[in-house]
Amino acid sequence: MQNNSNKRRGATRFTFYMLVGAVLLILMSAASISFGAADMDLSTAWGALFRFDPNLTEHQIIKTLRLPRTVADIIVGSSLAICGALMQGTTRNPLADSGLMGISSGATFAIALAMAFVPGHTYIQTMLFACLGAAVTTGLTYFISSLGKRGMTPQRLVLAGISISMLFGAFSQYIAIKYRLGQALAYWTAGGTAGAKWSELAIVMPLFIIAVLVAFALSPSVTVMSLGEDVAIGLGMKTNIVKGISTLIVLVLTGLSVIVVGPVGFVGLITPHMVRYLVGVDYRYIIPASGLYGALLTVFADLTGRLINKPYETPIGVIFAIIGVPYFLYLARKQRREFE
Repeated sequence: MQNNSNKRRGATRFTFYMLVGAVLLILMSAASISFGAADMDLSTAWGALFRFDPNLTEHQIIKTLRLPRTVADIIVGSSLAICGALMQGTTRNPLADSGLMGISSGATFAIALAMAFVPGHTYIQTMLFACLGAAVTTGLTYFISSLGKRGMTPQRLVLAGISISMLFGAFSQYIAIKYRLGQALAYWTAGGTAGAKWSELAIVMPLFIIAVLVAFALSPSVTVMSLGEDVAIGLGMKTNIVKGISTLIVLVLTGLSVIVVGPVGFVGLITPHMVRYLVGVDYRYIIPASGLYGALLTVFADLTGRLINKPYETPIGVIFAIIGVPYFLYLARKQRREFE
């Protein structure tokens, strides 16, 4: 009886915070399409959405620049936050994040290679390069962290991931200097959605939706995995299949995010911890809530980057680094006994 009561309270809390998050995301998105280098009132933004007039410059700015940019923020924020939740649940590693695990740096390096050696590559080819690069660095991270007598531990995984991130980050910079990719790659690697286009989002969106739905379907299994692999095996779960599918989802979503915005760290680290405090430890709630609040945080960060130094822009990668580095150090300090 008590267990059923706890389940009802958990579901009620989840529903409440999802509704709150949805309302906040709508309001933040409205602000995102209204404010920037040229501020517009909400009625102008509303008119551009529902009574579009191609003769009005303000409507053109909203439709072709700000609206796709806001949609890109939502896709990237949801993707990275869901990746973080999946990784933290399946590896039982509170420091897991696609940026810290070397996944984003691998996707970035692969795209740098495409820029240098495959001129005229299509957007779909870029997606394939990004996912392949993410897969390579993920494999290296897991391989390196599993070496030694103790095998893979959460702490070794973090250290291996950071090492791989630094290594492939250096490779990307070398490619940029060697082949004069210059300012375009530098701004892109800082993380920014200013160049988002509807034609590109139309390619990304179907893969994003499929990957998110699979992540939601996998969430009950991730909850069991978060209790420990031995417990999951004892309950009859095929843990290798669960880890394989979750890894594939992380690769796809990270690759898509890097294509759209560049490598943005700490979204997947911060968001799952925040929503875990709100909705509890059940990943059936954590994963969808992470997707929603990750989108909210990214839209907020992008809007902040546009407003703090008008008319210039601060990339969202910089905004999240300012927030994320102190939070990472805080989490690492909490886990310090496990590192000893």
